[in-house]
Amino acid sequence: MLQVTNLKRSFKSGDTTVNAVNDITFSVPSGKFASIIGRSGSGKSTLLSLLGALDKPSGGSIVVDDKDITKLHDRGQTTYRCKQIGFVFQGYNLVPNLSALENVMLPMEFAGTGKRQRQARAALLLQQVGISPDQAKRNPGKLSGGQQQRVAIARALANKPSLILADEPTGNLDSQTGKVIFDLLHQLAKTENTTIVAVTHDLEIAGKTDIAFRLDDGKLSVAQPQQAHPVKTANQQ
Repeated sequence: MLQVTNLKRSFKSGDTTVNAVNDITFSVPSGKFASIIGRSGSGKSTLLSLLGALDKPSGGSIVVDDKDITKLHDRGQTTYRCKQIGFVFQGYNLVPNLSALENVMLPMEFAGTGKRQRQARAALLLQQVGISPDQAKRNPGKLSGGQQQRVAIARALANKPSLILADEPTGNLDSQTGKVIFDLLHQLAKTENTTIVAVTHDLEIAGKTDIAFRLDDGKLSVAQPQQAHPVKTANQQ
């Protein structure tokens, strides 16, 4: 369960105070997939950085499984990022000289999981996301974009996180592959009972997630179905 309350992040730009995240409150239950849509500069990246404990808020709280991560010391936040959260990036961010299997094993190694357990869980996760045993042996450069993103999703799930943050996870994929990846995330949210928050520009897909939020100038609102439809949004702009 993710519960965000009165979250703020402001910074100075010259003589101006920029409210990148402006007093937002929302929640996403465990096993649910939420999307956040918004224009460039609306505060989406800042919000993800706060949720991932990569940046510190100016105020408010972020509670993940009854623990307020904003109150953790540096070591506690490092442990949170390692064991309770998974990241999925637009650019995949896989280690190029490691196989798909080794990429998925890596976060478990940092978490202190034994080698045999790492191998078994990595193989199972890759199977769940549709990567064959042969593909699991390949380095990222030998995989398609869609396959690399599947590996990245498996890696994000490696330590059984409470929360997965996905930053434009379909941005480098064609529309058909992008839909497959979002369907996969939706399925994994339920089977792994993991909360997923994804930033996306794909308004059609965002409208199909369990919850869709719109972020404008640091302010968050629940997106209505008609707002998530690409034709309606284009007319509004």
